[in-house]
Amino acid sequence: MTVVPRPARVRAGGSRDDAFRRVRQNVGMAAVVRVAVIVLLVLALLLGAVWALQRRLIYLPDRASPGPAGRTLPGARDVELTTSDGLRLTAWLVPPTGPDRDIAVLYAPGNGGNRAGRAPLAAALAAQGLTVLLLDYRGYGGNPGSPDEEKLARDARAARAHLVTVEGADPQRLIYFGESLGCAVATEMAVELPPGGLLLRSPFTDLAATAAEHYPFLPVRLLLRDRFPVAEQIAQVSVPTAVVYGSRDTVVPTRQSELVAARAGGTVEVTVVAGADHNDPDLFDGPQVVAAVTRLADRIDHATR
Repeated sequence: MTVVPRPARVRAGGSRDDAFRRVRQNVGMAAVVRVAVIVLLVLALLLGAVWALQRRLIYLPDRASPGPAGRTLPGARDVELTTSDGLRLTAWLVPPTGPDRDIAVLYAPGNGGNRAGRAPLAAALAAQGLTVLLLDYRGYGGNPGSPDEEKLARDARAARAHLVTVEGADPQRLIYFGESLGCAVATEMAVELPPGGLLLRSPFTDLAATAAEHYPFLPVRLLLRDRFPVAEQIAQVSVPTAVVYGSRDTVVPTRQSELVAARAGGTVEVTVVAGADHNDPDLFDGPQVVAAVTRLADRIDHATR
């Protein structure tokens, strides 16, 4: 006799439990996907905003005109610079008030303010017998235009051309003085148009390295349009160089300024202003800054006289 096995009995609620379990799993996965999509969208929006607005974070101009030079610095005068792309920029030319050393300083400022904020330094350098040209980039100090890396290079070249062709400055007796972001502008120009000496105040190695210190959660090297590779370019500059920075700089890490000094292609003198932060008065027009410029002028005298 053949025995036919009886089919297994299935609990009526088993299939329903499995179905509910699968539904819950699907709902959970859908929620995870939704969260992931939202995070990706937010990240994309954030990165897009950084890409679109980054130059507003880099360049912080005081767009107001500081008025006539002579009103702030007696004896100074307004000069007009014409850039290679046709912009007309206003700058201040400050003549020496001490015995004239026949050396001119082209001052490339940082990313904020305008030339009025550099007037005390210009006065101090003029008292040492130096001619000073206070440059304001396009978009700064009442000047037209908007700044970026390539355009700042044009503005600095217009300032140098004015000193050489209009004021009669000897190119071998020029000092390029770069302040912070201006270090990159001055160094890039020194590669192509060497001065008599180069002074860098609070230089960074490159803009991305400094940005990464302040925005470690962003892929700044991928996002930045303006690079300003100071450490790379300073190796190509063989003129006498001075590097000045504060020991407590919270904007540009001191190790970056040290690295720039170490990579300089020419003889370099380093001045560390003890206890000074990036925007402290001691680093704008303090006696150690003025003395560093004066010593650099002495080195130029020794080389060209």
